[in-house]
Amino acid sequence: MAPHPTRVGLVFGGASGEHAVSIRSAQTVLRGLRSGANGERYRVSCFYIDRRGGWWPEAVATAVLERGLPADAHDLPGQPELGGFRGFPEGALEMEVWFPVLHGPNGEDGTVQGLFTLMGVPFVGSGVLGSALGMDKQAMKAAFAAAGLPQVPYACVEAAELASPGDREALLERLEGQLGYPCFVKPANMGSSVGISKASDRASLLTGLELAAGLDPRLVVEQGVKARELECAVLQRRGGQGDGLMASVLGEIRFDADWYDYQTKYSDGLSHTVIPALVNEAVSDRARAMALDACRAVAAGGLARVDFFYDEATGSLWLNEINTLPGFTSQSMYPMLWEASGLPLPDLVHQLVLGAGRSELRMNVEGTAA
Repeated sequence: MAPHPTRVGLVFGGASGEHAVSIRSAQTVLRGLRSGANGERYRVSCFYIDRRGGWWPEAVATAVLERGLPADAHDLPGQPELGGFRGFPEGALEMEVWFPVLHGPNGEDGTVQGLFTLMGVPFVGSGVLGSALGMDKQAMKAAFAAAGLPQVPYACVEAAELASPGDREALLERLEGQLGYPCFVKPANMGSSVGISKASDRASLLTGLELAAGLDPRLVVEQGVKARELECAVLQRRGGQGDGLMASVLGEIRFDADWYDYQTKYSDGLSHTVIPALVNEAVSDRARAMALDACRAVAAGGLARVDFFYDEATGSLWLNEINTLPGFTSQSMYPMLWEASGLPLPDLVHQLVLGAGRSELRMNVEGTAA
């Protein structure tokens, strides 16, 4: 008698600036979980988290996925006045494994991972520590530095340093002396280039700091470098001879803009990918090894995308950042890198669920393999 299909809870949306991207990612993941042999392995239930943090059952989630747009007040009957998590919707406690497709704060930062951990239910992706370190750029960079991984020069800034004219002046002088121009200002806890700006003079630096401070009290400012942008996908396979972290082929982001901002990233025609990246084998090997070291430095597991800056003229390779819940949209590098590495979407999401945890879960879904 064949094992029953594993109940997978696909949760998406979330109270973050990347809410809309999460919906697009969830559409792709759902397609993979219902394709081919996965249709027999898994019974997928979808759950939607609205912009205020409330959880909604499958009927609402399905409508959001079909429309591809965030829910509004008309779609959420009886929405409570208070936002935030107020309990699970119907069917959620029946899930055997969770597949979070949540980008940014309140989903990628260890919060929902802590919830699943307290429930004792396995979930796809990094745990609380890896998610928290991977999300906060100040903590992430400190972990990379402790591991001896190369990074471009950077400075950590607190929003409180903008509180008074005197503090602002001292901060601007410090950053100009330490980093110079151009430089990039980033909120510490945002993804998908949300709140990031390029500064070429003091006025644009102050504007960028104020923009980022409106989103996060912790900021990072990085020295600008002229470099190619390379990316590597990481997957943690469990069981048998495939146990451990694996790195994909490299990809490169090329774009027709001054830099790779949010609009360029998610607008058709403004950027394109080159997979595999046109670099020599030595550079590829260095980057792939560094991607695994970056995951170990922040205790990331399950899946991650690691981004690099590469200066072809000097051969310098700098670690930019790690993303522990990378995008799964049609333009996202993570699934495309694994496709080019011989792991198409249905097999990729299957491996991610297998890596979620308990041995009895792995035996169950492996038992239905074609």
